[in-house]
Amino acid sequence: MPSPLAALSPLDGRYAKTLDTLRVYFSEQALIGYRTRIELEWLQALARERAIRDLKPFSARTAGTLKRLAKDFAEADAEAIKNIEAETNHDVKALEYWLRGKLGTNKEAQAALEFVHFACTSEDINNLSYALMLLESREAVMLPRLDQLIEALRALARRHAALPMLARTHGQPATPTTLGKEMANFAHRLSRARERIAAVSILGKLNGAVGNYNAHLIAYPGFNWERFCQRFVESLGLEFNAYTTQIEPHDWLAELLDAYARANTILLDLDRDIWGYISLGYFTQKVKAGEVGSSTMPHKVNPIDFENSEGNIGIANALLRHLADKLPVSRWQRDLSDSTASRNIGTALGHTLLAYAAAERGLGKLEVDTRRLAADLEQNWEVLAEAVQQVMRRHGVADAYDKLKELTRGKRLERRTLAEFVKSLPIPPDAKRRLLALTPARYTGLATELAKRV
Repeated sequence: MPSPLAALSPLDGRYAKTLDTLRVYFSEQALIGYRTRIELEWLQALARERAIRDLKPFSARTAGTLKRLAKDFAEADAEAIKNIEAETNHDVKALEYWLRGKLGTNKEAQAALEFVHFACTSEDINNLSYALMLLESREAVMLPRLDQLIEALRALARRHAALPMLARTHGQPATPTTLGKEMANFAHRLSRARERIAAVSILGKLNGAVGNYNAHLIAYPGFNWERFCQRFVESLGLEFNAYTTQIEPHDWLAELLDAYARANTILLDLDRDIWGYISLGYFTQKVKAGEVGSSTMPHKVNPIDFENSEGNIGIANALLRHLADKLPVSRWQRDLSDSTASRNIGTALGHTLLAYAAAERGLGKLEVDTRRLAADLEQNWEVLAEAVQQVMRRHGVADAYDKLKELTRGKRLERRTLAEFVKSLPIPPDAKRRLLALTPARYTGLATELAKRV
């Protein structure tokens, strides 16, 4: 077994431990295991159906043996199938031959050997395998890990719901917000993206070489194969697709991969914003003993987790968007270009999972420098020009915008200068009092309430 140091991909080298939870769904061994499961469940479904006269239902003992064969599928089994594939040059046919060999040792199962892979094209097995891989990995790994990230953001949002912060639009000082509200924005956006991922229906088909049940009907003309195959697909927890060519058209798969990519784009926006806040000094990062931030500058604590997340998102989305564009496109009834492309789905989700993990790790290291936030607000009284202008408009003061523009545009405004301007305004005394009591730190609108509600 080669060392992880010899791995071609960092997913199987540097980051292998982080991705152990995903490997059980998307390694080649996992794919062969899913195919084995589908083949055996199809065989047992055929045996249970009395309309297929030539195949008797299996005894409980043999059914248990078949179930264990799928459940206990191991690396040695996958290797044995790969050895057969070296001769057949066909992965699914190699699995069929291996299953025949395994079942041939069971006297009861021997009578069923001709029904292994009955009426199936390879894509019948493959599309259902990939569907289950994506369904089960979504529920067991991807969504729970995304939920952890969202919850970390919600916790930040609530903890700092009322902490005022200078906003920046176009990189320039702008109307104040709160730190919690900015984290709440991302928590809300990622929550919606998470629901889009979860809502994608995962489809499957089992209808033969070109999607018309040709082989099924020529062997058993009087049987309702469409209804039977629909029940089988739905028994796996998938939605049945009645209209396909040889391949399930992968439209649902494109929707799912695109949903992952859209969530990643939101995370990329978060990574860059947090990176910027660290650069401004709004956040510091917890220091771990023994760590080094730079090979030459000993003072540095770099925002490496958010940079790691950003880098992995770039790779993930390049793959996810290519696959979403490529997989629904197949020449006529079938070409093989989807087969090799599909093998990279796990790679795309692996980089996605790394991005989740890095961002969550980074969030856990953040500490807020409240003095830095307060100082930034105190140095930018000109952001209250918006507030003064709106009160002037309310009370009918002409050319309110232009007057504030002349006073503040491109200038640093001191508190005293703004107060003198307010005192000179022809507005009611109570309005003057409210404006004179206003500070940048108090001009945050509903930010606190919105942050607490996320």
